[in-house]
Amino acid sequence: MTSAGEPLIEVRNLVKHFPITRGVIRQKKVGAVKAVDDVSFDVISGETLGIVGETGCGKSTTARLLVRLLEPTSGEVRFEGEDILKRKGSALKSLRREMQMIFQDPYSSLNPRKTIGSIIAEPYVIHGLEKGEGDRKKRVQELMDMVGLNPEHYNRYPHEFSGGQRQRIGVARALALGPKLLVADEPVSALDVSIQAQVLNLLRRLQSELGLTVIFIAHDLSVVRHMCDRVAVMYIGKIVELAPGEALYGFPRHPYTGALLSAVPMPDPVGSRRKRELLTGDVPSPANPPSACRFHTRCPKAQEICSQDEPPLEDKGAGTVAACHYPLTREEADSRLPAALTAVEANR
Repeated sequence: MTSAGEPLIEVRNLVKHFPITRGVIRQKKVGAVKAVDDVSFDVISGETLGIVGETGCGKSTTARLLVRLLEPTSGEVRFEGEDILKRKGSALKSLRREMQMIFQDPYSSLNPRKTIGSIIAEPYVIHGLEKGEGDRKKRVQELMDMVGLNPEHYNRYPHEFSGGQRQRIGVARALALGPKLLVADEPVSALDVSIQAQVLNLLRRLQSELGLTVIFIAHDLSVVRHMCDRVAVMYIGKIVELAPGEALYGFPRHPYTGALLSAVPMPDPVGSRRKRELLTGDVPSPANPPSACRFHTRCPKAQEICSQDEPPLEDKGAGTVAACHYPLTREEADSRLPAALTAVEANR
């Protein structure tokens, strides 16, 4: 049993490489896509940890590794002190009750041939809980009411619901077994803006009521600021900065984080004095990442050492760790922040 303030999840040197093969009959490995490459972090019991970054940086792969939907190439994932990568068979099945996931696309994550009652009840069937049909139906309708769905719609099919309602069905299914950890993989990115706030507020309320620990994957920095206690920034398979939310938005240390914040849309871009950080070049391929610091090919502060020595994650103060030889100064960070923070607050 993990108490508040202690790590629920401990990730150490997590690696996931997808092989690149050539040939039809005799396939030969010719390379690897380094989707997640030596990632380490902790998730404190009861907190919400955000993971942000551009598309293809490894956020969703990291999430799937944590809940064992993908098997890692190497590394260690400890849940309540136990290395869950060693669990097999029935031991792994029992772990599923403690860790659940909300998927990005509510349209493809629900079986269109099943009623939502059977979809939400499926975890009970798999794990042998609530064996009586009447008990299952009662519990499912309670879950539907908890997430803001009409319990009388128990026998309807997914196509009869809107995108936001389908995502609520996914939330109800994830909560059915009473998990301790909830991994939300961009749960609102496929929804209309008008619906996003409803789903986000639902997640916050449920976390408070149920005492959940949440890992929240997103690329929208305004959403992350609204939801998360701490934020990890990923770039091409690596964490480049990890900080409490207020510290990261108040004084980002890694140039990549500063560039992300400077790209937040502004209510009044004409009247803003913010310095927009335009990154040059394309995002490198994770199959052939740059040497040493992976951001050095696009970084405005890069020096020769950045292409020779990989910077470690080091303490930069205020609870922030960042992997950078030349972190942003206060003046550089402030030039990117005022309008960005104004825009974030306007979108909350």
